[in-house]
Amino acid sequence: MSKLPPALSALPLPIIASPMFIVSTPQLVIAQCIAGVVGSMPSLNARPAAQLDDWLAEITETLAAYNLAHPDKPAAPFAINQIVHKSNDRLEHDMQACVKFKVPIVITSLGAREDINAAAHSYGGVVLHDIINNKFAHKAIEKGADGLIAVATGAGGHAGIKSPFALVQEIREWFDGPLALSGAISTGGAVLAAQAMGADFAYIGSAFIATEEARAALAYKQAVVDGDSDDIVLSNLFTGVHGNYLAPSIRAAGLDPDNLPESDPTKMNFGGDTAAKAWKDIWGCGQGIGAVRRIQPVAAYVAQLAREYAEAKARLSV
Repeated sequence: MSKLPPALSALPLPIIASPMFIVSTPQLVIAQCIAGVVGSMPSLNARPAAQLDDWLAEITETLAAYNLAHPDKPAAPFAINQIVHKSNDRLEHDMQACVKFKVPIVITSLGAREDINAAAHSYGGVVLHDIINNKFAHKAIEKGADGLIAVATGAGGHAGIKSPFALVQEIREWFDGPLALSGAISTGGAVLAAQAMGADFAYIGSAFIATEEARAALAYKQAVVDGDSDDIVLSNLFTGVHGNYLAPSIRAAGLDPDNLPESDPTKMNFGGDTAAKAWKDIWGCGQGIGAVRRIQPVAAYVAQLAREYAEAKARLSV
């Protein structure tokens, strides 16, 4: 295993909850952290931009109060996701807020920038950069990221197309720092499998949509419970970047999920209303939802993951 920074070295479960556009809010992040996994959300979920300060204050103060009351079982740290793509005109503002509140972990996506990494490092923050191939992994570390999130095939939202076996293997040939694996992970057994491949953490998103604390429409949550991998469609139509989405939401928008046109990748937009509307109406989701059987509180789901993780370890030790 890697030598981990303090913020990531004492987690009760090796799990980072992935930031989900629209769905992740302080309520979900706080519940995830208290349950013992790293909670996260995109800064762009706070709209207008001034709301980000309020949300960061809420998360920071709530977790601090919880830790004071529970010194024997402190909450996990939280993370904020920053879209580094040039279309995000809020990046500078949102990073200033992260520095102000000393956000423990910053997750960067769609571009690696030395100045963003330096801003997080100025107060001791940890930067994890998500990548879809080994080439981008090298660039992220060269520009100062502390760790990587390997987004493999099957991940919800913006997804990669590489097998997790190939992607983790190639990264581990040269990188021994913090590494999380994303892609269709929704059970404790899959968490252990990610570690067996060489990752330090499992990166779980879609299963958290079907939790009571998630800001998702009931129909969205139920579609996660009712669906499986056959209901997931990979397309770049909605944002210009390939992502995985629930077919029922595509049909509801009047489109044929089996015959979607290709989008112009030069017209990406993650800071404005166009991208927000796409995520609101067309539901991002990964291939691991076949294991999601019910809508339940975050605490119950994380407890389930812990049981499954222990059972998987026990099976291997027989």
